[in-house]
Amino acid sequence: MSATEAAVTTTCRKCGAATDGQHFCPKCGVIQPVERGSDHFRFLGLPRKLWIQMDDLEARFHQLSWKLHPDNFMRASEEEREMSLERGSQLNDAYRALRDPVARVEYLLALEGMRKEGATKQQAPPELLEEVFELNESLDELRSARGAHQDGTEMEALRRRLEEAARGFEARLKDVDEQLMAAAKDWDATVDSGNAAAGRAALARMNEILNRRSYIRNLVRGVTQELATE
Repeated sequence: MSATEAAVTTTCRKCGAATDGQHFCPKCGVIQPVERGSDHFRFLGLPRKLWIQMDDLEARFHQLSWKLHPDNFMRASEEEREMSLERGSQLNDAYRALRDPVARVEYLLALEGMRKEGATKQQAPPELLEEVFELNESLDELRSARGAHQDGTEMEALRRRLEEAARGFEARLKDVDEQLMAAAKDWDATVDSGNAAAGRAALARMNEILNRRSYIRNLVRGVTQELATE
């Protein structure tokens, strides 16, 4: 458990037994209301770590899907039916957030207060400034050539140049993803060791890598959209 996770102990709404956030009371079996502020890791009974066995995640998801299925609550009270629907909805959200490695990192950073949409303006990574400048020049040339209705030979040459640049940035994305996964392993190590300072450093590193990844991904998307324009 990370330093930012709070231990939550709850009691059954029916029999008063300790449930510790479980979906059903371990004593009487009654479904429990969703914990306010419960995160997806805790909801699925997982530690707040980034390396997850997909077979385990799938098994947990399907097991809970079956237990929370509306057919199991056809004769239950309206309150219990609502609880099952709410838990089922959170289950789907949790599964979507944790099944993808990059989305999992983004979710963890959001939990730790490190990821705020629109909080900062994206800037080109220093090591890519020259390449980004050349890419923007090529985009401007393509737009100008298209507006001036230049011949197909020149247009085709510009398109090939942009396609090559996009492939280069896509290769960069693969490198960035490898760096992100390495940083994710560092985070998991800090969870095991309880080293809060190292944990903060790992979070900051992942946030910086994600910013770079987002910038490069947007570059590739922009080129793809421009090339699709007739």
